[in-house]
Amino acid sequence: MKGERPTTASIDLAALAHNYAEAERLAAGREVIAVVKADAYGHGAAPVARRLVAAGCTRLAVATVSEAAELRAAAVRVPILVLGGVHDAAEADDAVELGLVPVIQHGGHVPLLARAARERGRPLAVELEVDTGMARMGVSPEDVAALAAAFVRDGALVLEGLYTHLASADESDLATTRRQLALFGEVLAGLAARGLAPERVHVANSAGLVAAAELGAAIPAAVNAVRPGLLLYGVQPSRARAQLATLRPVMSLRTRVANIRHVRRGDPVGYGATFRAKQRGRIATLPLGYADGVPWSLGNRGQVLLRGRKVPIAGRVSMDLVTLDVGELPVEIGDPVVIFGESTAPERERLPVEEQAEAAGTIPYELLVRVGRRVPRVLEAAE
Repeated sequence: MKGERPTTASIDLAALAHNYAEAERLAAGREVIAVVKADAYGHGAAPVARRLVAAGCTRLAVATVSEAAELRAAAVRVPILVLGGVHDAAEADDAVELGLVPVIQHGGHVPLLARAARERGRPLAVELEVDTGMARMGVSPEDVAALAAAFVRDGALVLEGLYTHLASADESDLATTRRQLALFGEVLAGLAARGLAPERVHVANSAGLVAAAELGAAIPAAVNAVRPGLLLYGVQPSRARAQLATLRPVMSLRTRVANIRHVRRGDPVGYGATFRAKQRGRIATLPLGYADGVPWSLGNRGQVLLRGRKVPIAGRVSMDLVTLDVGELPVEIGDPVVIFGESTAPERERLPVEEQAEAAGTIPYELLVRVGRRVPRVLEAAE
């Protein structure tokens, strides 16, 4: 639509393919299950999923049945793992109809999914999550073998996969992760004692993937897949191991200067007058704000990339506007600005989303997924 603001989230699909190749390298022969939940971490699930499949990805993961349905509607045909499971009979029916692989998080999921499978006259492949230390979702380790054996005997459900989620693999000390892996290994042994050997076993999120070499033999031998998310989008999952993965940012949040105001020493800027000019200079205004994903907490703390320099945010972030203290820099209306990500070619200067998240007191995940719906996603490379 013509007349829109000059604010975009540019999505570099070539960078996505590069990061997927890095995930494959780190996976060392294990299958890579690409996590595209939450609209592919805000990047746009359909184009991201199609590009990943084109790059060789054979399996995707989402959080909900509705997210998977969007991918099926976009002609994405590879198997899709539904990490959040189902919540009612209607979702169970949809999971079977769409050919999804729902996750069993507790015993209540079993009758819902078994009924839906029997009504359609075909077994349903499922995965089972084991809670080894998150205390969030998943079946308790002591209950896994009995639960799995019971629904396998029933015949309506097929135990295709088993996994756990690592709580602290991004930390420099991997002791907690090693304890989780040891417990997961005990669960696998318990299943084997009952003659159950899931086809697919995975533990590594993005942080676990970059730590895999360091974890070494602590990873159970049965593990044959990995489950990266954040890494695919070009964000380092672990500061302690950033040198182990060469990543390229996929999303770049960009805009242009919309207005320039002259200020004198002591003049207030923005709501609450939380910023006052320290000297005579200029304030540049950007046409985006916290409704577009720029955290309110970046007021007087964050910086943006403008004319090759980091320029401070002055005053509070508004719903639709951000103000910058540009002093006497030769800034003009229409100049391009990077909130995070890369500037356009040929310079390709970078302001990492990790740096912006730290200034905002949050994590990169949140900055990526909170970029608002009114910010167009612009694909920078052919799918």
